[in-house]
Amino acid sequence: MWGRKDEPTPTPAPAPRSQEPAPARPVARPPTPPVSSAGSSGGRGQASIGKSLKIKGTITGTEDLFIDGQIEGTIRLEHNSLTIGPNGHVDADVFAKDIVIEGKVTGNVKAGDRIDIRKTGSLNGDLSAARIVIEDGAVFRGSVDIVKPEPTPTPKAIVSTPAAAKPPVAEKPPEAKAATAGTPAKN
Repeated sequence: MWGRKDEPTPTPAPAPRSQEPAPARPVARPPTPPVSSAGSSGGRGQASIGKSLKIKGTITGTEDLFIDGQIEGTIRLEHNSLTIGPNGHVDADVFAKDIVIEGKVTGNVKAGDRIDIRKTGSLNGDLSAARIVIEDGAVFRGSVDIVKPEPTPTPKAIVSTPAAAKPPVAEKPPEAKAATAGTPAKN
Protein backbone atom coordinates (compact mmCIF):
# COMPACT_ATOMS: atom_id res chain seq x y z
CA MET A 1 0.00 0.00 0.00
CA TRP A 2 2.55 2.77 0.92
CA GLY A 3 5.18 1.85 -1.51
CA ARG A 4 5.24 -1.82 -0.66
CA LYS A 5 4.91 -4.36 -3.30
CA ASP A 6 1.82 -6.41 -3.07
CA GLU A 7 2.81 -9.72 -1.63
CA PRO A 8 0.78 -12.80 -2.40
CA THR A 9 -1.44 -13.90 0.37
CA PRO A 10 0.03 -17.01 1.99
CA THR A 11 -2.17 -20.06 1.76
CA PRO A 12 -2.47 -22.17 4.84
CA ALA A 13 -0.59 -25.47 4.71
CA PRO A 14 -2.86 -28.50 4.54
CA ALA A 15 -3.33 -30.35 7.78
CA PRO A 16 -1.02 -33.35 8.02
CA ARG A 17 -2.82 -36.51 6.95
CA SER A 18 -2.73 -39.36 9.33
CA GLN A 19 -1.23 -42.35 7.68
CA GLU A 20 -3.73 -45.13 7.37
CA PRO A 21 -2.42 -48.51 8.40
CA ALA A 22 -1.62 -50.86 5.57
CA PRO A 23 -4.36 -53.40 4.97
CA ALA A 24 -3.88 -56.58 6.96
CA ARG A 25 -2.54 -59.56 5.09
CA PRO A 26 -4.98 -62.43 4.88
CA VAL A 27 -4.34 -65.23 7.32
CA ALA A 28 -4.17 -68.72 5.84
CA ARG A 29 -7.00 -70.76 7.29
CA PRO A 30 -8.04 -74.32 6.64
CA PRO A 31 -10.87 -74.69 4.14
CA THR A 32 -14.29 -75.03 5.66
CA PRO A 33 -17.03 -77.43 4.64
CA PRO A 34 -19.82 -76.13 2.43
CA VAL A 35 -22.86 -74.69 4.07
CA SER A 36 -25.72 -77.12 3.85
CA SER A 37 -29.01 -76.22 2.30
CA ALA A 38 -30.57 -76.24 5.74
CA GLY A 39 -28.51 -73.25 6.72
CA SER A 40 -25.39 -72.82 8.76
CA SER A 41 -24.15 -75.18 11.38
CA GLY A 42 -26.71 -73.77 13.81
CA GLY A 43 -24.21 -72.64 16.41
CA ARG A 44 -22.24 -75.87 16.47
CA GLY A 45 -18.51 -75.54 16.62
CA GLN A 46 -15.90 -77.04 14.33
CA ALA A 47 -13.26 -79.38 15.68
CA SER A 48 -9.87 -79.84 14.01
CA ILE A 49 -7.39 -82.68 13.86
CA GLY A 50 -4.02 -81.21 12.95
CA LYS A 51 -1.29 -82.50 10.61
CA SER A 52 0.81 -84.09 13.33
CA LEU A 53 -2.03 -86.12 14.90
CA LYS A 54 -2.60 -89.82 14.23
CA ILE A 55 -5.78 -91.44 15.53
CA LYS A 56 -6.91 -95.08 15.44
CA GLY A 57 -10.49 -95.90 16.40
CA THR A 58 -14.00 -94.54 16.02
CA ILE A 59 -14.73 -90.83 15.85
CA THR A 60 -18.29 -89.66 16.60
CA GLY A 61 -19.63 -86.27 17.52
CA THR A 62 -22.08 -83.43 17.08
CA GLU A 63 -19.63 -80.88 15.67
CA ASP A 64 -18.33 -80.25 12.18
CA LEU A 65 -14.85 -81.73 11.80
CA PHE A 66 -11.74 -80.73 9.84
CA ILE A 67 -9.10 -83.47 9.49
CA ASP A 68 -5.57 -82.66 8.34
CA GLY A 69 -3.90 -85.58 10.15
CA GLN A 70 -4.10 -89.37 9.86
CA ILE A 71 -7.18 -91.36 10.85
CA GLU A 72 -7.67 -95.13 10.82
CA GLY A 73 -11.03 -96.66 11.80
CA THR A 74 -14.54 -95.23 11.46
CA ILE A 75 -15.86 -91.67 11.36
CA ARG A 76 -19.57 -91.04 12.18
CA LEU A 77 -20.84 -87.47 12.01
CA GLU A 78 -24.25 -88.22 10.54
CA HIS A 79 -25.74 -84.75 11.16
CA ASN A 80 -22.56 -82.74 10.62
CA SER A 81 -20.02 -81.78 7.98
CA LEU A 82 -16.61 -83.38 7.52
CA THR A 83 -13.66 -81.93 5.62
CA ILE A 84 -10.56 -83.96 4.87
CA GLY A 85 -7.86 -81.31 4.43
CA PRO A 86 -5.08 -81.41 1.84
CA ASN A 87 -2.70 -83.12 4.29
CA GLY A 88 -5.35 -85.52 5.60
CA HIS A 89 -4.96 -89.29 5.19
CA VAL A 90 -8.06 -91.24 6.17
CA ASP A 91 -8.24 -95.03 6.09
CA ALA A 92 -11.77 -95.42 7.36
CA ASP A 93 -15.43 -95.83 6.54
CA VAL A 94 -16.96 -92.37 6.70
CA PHE A 95 -20.57 -91.33 7.44
CA ALA A 96 -21.44 -87.61 7.54
CA LYS A 97 -24.08 -85.19 6.28
CA ASP A 98 -21.70 -83.24 3.98
CA ILE A 99 -18.21 -84.45 3.07
CA VAL A 100 -15.42 -82.49 1.36
CA ILE A 101 -12.31 -84.45 0.35
CA GLU A 102 -9.13 -82.49 -0.35
CA GLY A 103 -6.70 -85.17 0.90
CA LYS A 104 -6.58 -88.97 0.58
CA VAL A 105 -9.37 -91.31 1.67
CA THR A 106 -9.39 -95.10 1.50
CA GLY A 107 -12.73 -96.62 2.50
CA ASN A 108 -16.42 -96.35 1.80
CA VAL A 109 -17.93 -92.88 2.08
CA LYS A 110 -21.63 -92.19 2.68
CA ALA A 111 -23.15 -88.71 2.94
CA GLY A 112 -26.68 -87.78 3.91
CA ASP A 113 -26.55 -84.87 1.46
CA ARG A 114 -23.37 -84.16 -0.53
CA ILE A 115 -19.88 -85.47 -1.29
CA ASP A 116 -17.40 -83.05 -2.86
CA ILE A 117 -14.04 -84.43 -4.08
CA ARG A 118 -11.77 -81.48 -4.81
CA LYS A 119 -8.98 -81.46 -7.40
CA THR A 120 -6.36 -82.30 -4.75
CA GLY A 121 -8.55 -85.09 -3.34
CA SER A 122 -8.33 -88.83 -3.79
CA LEU A 123 -10.96 -91.46 -2.89
CA ASN A 124 -10.41 -95.19 -3.18
CA GLY A 125 -13.73 -96.75 -2.20
CA ASP A 126 -17.45 -96.68 -2.84
CA LEU A 127 -19.46 -93.53 -2.33
CA SER A 128 -23.14 -92.94 -1.72
CA ALA A 129 -24.88 -89.55 -1.56
CA ALA A 130 -27.77 -87.51 -2.93
CA ARG A 131 -25.37 -85.04 -4.60
CA ILE A 132 -21.85 -85.75 -5.80
CA VAL A 133 -19.22 -83.32 -7.13
CA ILE A 134 -15.89 -84.55 -8.52
CA GLU A 135 -13.62 -81.73 -9.67
CA ASP A 136 -11.26 -81.96 -12.62
CA GLY A 137 -8.00 -83.53 -11.48
CA ALA A 138 -9.52 -85.45 -8.55
CA VAL A 139 -8.79 -89.19 -8.27
CA PHE A 140 -11.67 -91.61 -7.70
CA ARG A 141 -11.65 -95.42 -7.78
CA GLY A 142 -14.84 -97.18 -6.78
CA SER A 143 -18.56 -97.21 -7.41
CA VAL A 144 -21.13 -94.45 -7.14
CA ASP A 145 -24.62 -94.76 -5.66
CA ILE A 146 -26.79 -91.67 -5.98
CA VAL A 147 -29.64 -91.86 -3.49
CA LYS A 148 -32.57 -89.62 -2.78
CA PRO A 149 -31.96 -87.36 0.19
CA GLU A 150 -33.62 -88.47 3.36
CA PRO A 151 -36.59 -86.19 4.00
CA THR A 152 -36.31 -84.13 7.10
CA PRO A 153 -39.17 -84.95 9.42
CA THR A 154 -41.65 -82.12 9.76
CA PRO A 155 -43.47 -81.82 13.04
CA LYS A 156 -47.12 -82.70 12.68
CA ALA A 157 -49.69 -80.55 14.39
CA ILE A 158 -51.51 -82.57 16.99
CA VAL A 159 -55.07 -81.43 17.39
CA SER A 160 -56.72 -82.62 20.54
CA THR A 161 -59.45 -81.19 22.66
CA PRO A 162 -59.06 -81.78 26.35
CA ALA A 163 -62.11 -83.01 28.21
CA ALA A 164 -62.52 -79.65 29.92
CA ALA A 165 -62.76 -77.89 26.57
CA LYS A 166 -65.76 -79.91 25.37
CA PRO A 167 -69.07 -78.10 25.72
CA PRO A 168 -71.02 -79.38 28.72
CA VAL A 169 -74.16 -81.38 28.06
CA ALA A 170 -77.13 -79.78 29.77
CA GLU A 171 -78.64 -82.31 32.07
CA LYS A 172 -81.55 -81.80 34.30
CA PRO A 173 -81.12 -82.56 37.95
CA PRO A 174 -82.67 -85.88 39.06
CA GLU A 175 -85.63 -84.08 40.72
CA ALA A 176 -86.49 -82.27 37.46
CA LYS A 177 -86.28 -85.55 35.53
CA ALA A 178 -88.71 -87.20 37.88
CA ALA A 179 -91.13 -84.27 37.72
CA THR A 180 -91.18 -84.15 33.91
CA ALA A 181 -91.29 -87.91 33.40
CA GLY A 182 -95.00 -88.22 34.16
CA THR A 183 -96.23 -85.09 32.34
CA PRO A 184 -96.86 -84.99 28.60
CA ALA A 185 -94.78 -82.66 26.49
CA LYS A 186 -96.39 -79.36 25.57
CA ASN A 187 -96.14 -77.88 22.11
